[in-house]
Amino acid sequence: MIKIGLTGGIGSGKTTVAQIFESFGVPIYNSDERAKWLMNNNRHVKNCIVNKFGKEAYTRGKLNRVYIAKVVFQNSTELQRLNDCVHPAVAEDFTNWANVQVAPFVIKEAAILIESGASAICDKIIVVNADVETRIDRVIKRDQVTRDQVLSRMQHQFTDKQRMEHADFVIYNNGKEMLLKQVKNIIDDLKPHTT
Repeated sequence: MIKIGLTGGIGSGKTTVAQIFESFGVPIYNSDERAKWLMNNNRHVKNCIVNKFGKEAYTRGKLNRVYIAKVVFQNSTELQRLNDCVHPAVAEDFTNWANVQVAPFVIKEAAILIESGASAICDKIIVVNADVETRIDRVIKRDQVTRDQVLSRMQHQFTDKQRMEHADFVIYNNGKEMLLKQVKNIIDDLKPHTT
C-alpha cells in the first residue's frame, strides 16, 4: 500500500482537497483530529502531557486546551515538548490505521507533516498551495481571528518554498484552478504504482 502525505500551509485548503480525495474512495487519516482524540483518550499521551505541563493540563479528564495553548503559544521549546508527547502516538496510530485499510493508497493529512518528520513514512507528498493573501483571508473568515494572529501561526510553519522542496505533487487552490481535475490527475498518476 502506498502512503501519501497531504500538507499545506494554514488556509491552503488541505481539508477541502482531502474531502475530494475521499469522494473518490481514498481513505483519509486526519492527523490533527486524531492528535486531539489521542490527547484526550490515550493514557500514555495524557501521562506524558501531565508529566511535562502539570495537572492543570487536564480538567475533568479532558485536555485543558486554553491552558496548553497559553503555555505553548509563542514558545517553540514548550511546543516541541508537547509534540514529543503527541507525534510518536500519532505515527503509531496512523500505522495501525493504514494496516487495516484495503485501498491501493491512503492519505495522511497533516498541517506540519514535513516539519514534524512524519513525511519520512510517506511514499509521496502532495502539497496544497495558495497565495498568502488568499490563505490569510480564508483563516480570518474561518476562525474569526485577526490578520496578526494568522501571520503568527504562519511563522510556526514552513514557508511555501520549503514545502515545495518536498513535493511530489502540487495542487494549486487559489480559486482559479479546478481542484477536482487536479485531484483526478494525481489519482491517475498514482494508479500505475499501485498495481
